[in-house]
Amino acid sequence: MQDPDKTTGHQISVTSGGQALRQRAEDIAREKMSLSSKKLEAQSPETMWQTLHELHVHQIELEMQNEELRHAQLQLDTARARYFDLYDLAPVGYCTVSEQGLILEANFAASTLLGMVRSNIVGQRFSRFIVKSHQDGFYLYRKQLLASGGQQGCELQMLKGDGTPLWVTLQATAENNADSVSVLRVVMTDVTERRRADDAIRDSEERYRNLFNSMDEGFCVLEKIDGEAGKPLDFRYIEVNPAFMLQSGITDVIGKTIRQILPEEPEDWFITYNRVCTTGIPIRFERSLATQGRVLELYAFRIGGPESRKVAVIFNNITTRRLAEAERELLDQALQDKNADLERATIIADKANRAKSEFLSSMSHELRTPLSAILGFAQLIESGTPPPTPTQKRSIDQILQAGWYLLELINEILDLALVESGKLALVLEPVSLAEVMLECKTMIEPQAHERGIGVTFTELETPYFVKADSTRMKQILINLLSNAIKYNKAGGTVVVKCIATAPGRIRIRVEDTGEGLSPEKVDHLFQPFNRLGQEARAEQGTGIGLVMTKRLVELMDGVMGVESIVGQGSVFWLEMNLTGERHSHSHAVPPLTCAQVKTGAEAPLVTLLYVEDNLANLMLIQELIARHPHMHLLTARDGNSGVEIAQTALPDVILMDIDLPGISGLEVLEILVKNPATANIPVLALSANAIPRDIDKGLESGFFRYITKPIKIDQFMATLDEALAVARAVPDRAASKSDR
Repeated sequence: MQDPDKTTGHQISVTSGGQALRQRAEDIAREKMSLSSKKLEAQSPETMWQTLHELHVHQIELEMQNEELRHAQLQLDTARARYFDLYDLAPVGYCTVSEQGLILEANFAASTLLGMVRSNIVGQRFSRFIVKSHQDGFYLYRKQLLASGGQQGCELQMLKGDGTPLWVTLQATAENNADSVSVLRVVMTDVTERRRADDAIRDSEERYRNLFNSMDEGFCVLEKIDGEAGKPLDFRYIEVNPAFMLQSGITDVIGKTIRQILPEEPEDWFITYNRVCTTGIPIRFERSLATQGRVLELYAFRIGGPESRKVAVIFNNITTRRLAEAERELLDQALQDKNADLERATIIADKANRAKSEFLSSMSHELRTPLSAILGFAQLIESGTPPPTPTQKRSIDQILQAGWYLLELINEILDLALVESGKLALVLEPVSLAEVMLECKTMIEPQAHERGIGVTFTELETPYFVKADSTRMKQILINLLSNAIKYNKAGGTVVVKCIATAPGRIRIRVEDTGEGLSPEKVDHLFQPFNRLGQEARAEQGTGIGLVMTKRLVELMDGVMGVESIVGQGSVFWLEMNLTGERHSHSHAVPPLTCAQVKTGAEAPLVTLLYVEDNLANLMLIQELIARHPHMHLLTARDGNSGVEIAQTALPDVILMDIDLPGISGLEVLEILVKNPATANIPVLALSANAIPRDIDKGLESGFFRYITKPIKIDQFMATLDEALAVARAVPDRAASKSDR
């Protein structure tokens, strides 16, 4: 219904027309009344009654006509109300727009569509609700509509009252109103959601097209073609991307079938594609293009529902990869063959290494055995009574010097062989540099004094401890000091310094004033058996001392280097890792020396058992022990005899050779340890087997000490003193000795 407070243009027009008609009727009535009064004066009464009757009838006719008019007006009002109800309650927006573009009428749907009440919409320009970019288009649309008069439609973007954009479809007609004024009847439909859906579809299609065109993989869409009249099943290309040709090597395929493009390809292509199209189950597979010489990796899937006849295929040319894999397989096979060869070579090398180790062990034993006799008896003669004459002393000195040098050569060769085979065992522990320096100074001073070389050890301001093998650390420093003295000039000097170079590192420098080395000689300095032209000099050497030293340093996580200037001297240095740990040296039983044993007149007689099959070594120990009246020596020439004598005599200390007839010294030790009567007797190994693994094995088996031949008499006797002290400290043994 029309708002009560709202007066439309049509109502204004009807009101003004009624007033004019009434005024005209009144004017005519007055005119007729003037004429009638004059005529009535001339008429007879009958005529007047007749006239009055006619007037009465005419009045009735007018009343009837008025009734009909009122009835028609009522129907018109009802129709008009129904029209306005339909207009206002219609589900689409309706507007009446003047020729100038003003909104004359608007229904509820239009009000809702534009987000404003109708009273605020009527009187507004219609273009006020159109975005600026579409206003020119609407102007042209309105001009064409007014010019043609027919119904026309358009789609444009409008704005709600709050500025929110929306898309609207317009359907408008042009007509004249009751005053013959042209107006537009506009129907507005909100199509925002449809436009959004269209935009989403368009964006999706654009993304698909971009992906389709930019993807590196080949892509195509195939349509299934059923074979007719005996023709086989086929698939037609309906879409391909730019990478299709790059990956497949095939061009100009749109509209053609696979059989037309690839007539020689096997039937399994079509079987695979048909299975995908029929079942809808995607499949990944590989196929070779016989005509192109390519291998393709493909992924096929159906497009659409069960009724679809389209299959999409994504594929890559993997020919290069397959060739690489085939080549890799060949290489793998070759590598396996090489590994098999290497394994066989390793087995052979292991056998050779074992043979080498056995040879070194045998050589060490065979060389040390005669050297033991040579050096042992030479030491006995040198320290014998009466003392040797000066001539004899010179001869003995030559024997001892040559013998000890020969032993040094044997040790160096064996050490180098162990390092190169990776079998040299090191015990890394905190080692005091001050203690090592002091020991090295004591050991090297006689050599330096003999040659007139001054050796200076700078004092350490800090008690440095390095992570090293104590024995090997001394071997390294003694070797460097010996070389610095040996190759120095007469009256030269050697200076040893310790400098902290970095956190946790210390550098030990051995500086000499010798001839120095040229850069060419420095480059070859650490090559085995290369004496750098020193062979013509009187100095003895093998050329492996520095090589061995450098490798020992590296095995202890150190670094070694050299700086040398010809004519000024050389500096050999090594850097080692420092440690905050401290090594504690303690002895459970204080050593008892032979001198201490002999000081007391009541010193008890001690019994030694020596198990040895080599007569020269046996004679050496017999003569050595004979010089100590408080010692009694028992001997055995094989292992079984040694066990029997040990269990019968219960000696204080046993000296044991390893390589014995019958059972070895290790087996003898095992028997003695198992017997409670002999289990606590200290057993010293006295063997020419000087390989470190032999020594380790012996100590692990239970030997108190492991002494290698040839022996140094003073060191041998000191070790024997330690064993005797341990033997005296065992209560059970002391009691059994007193009982005897």
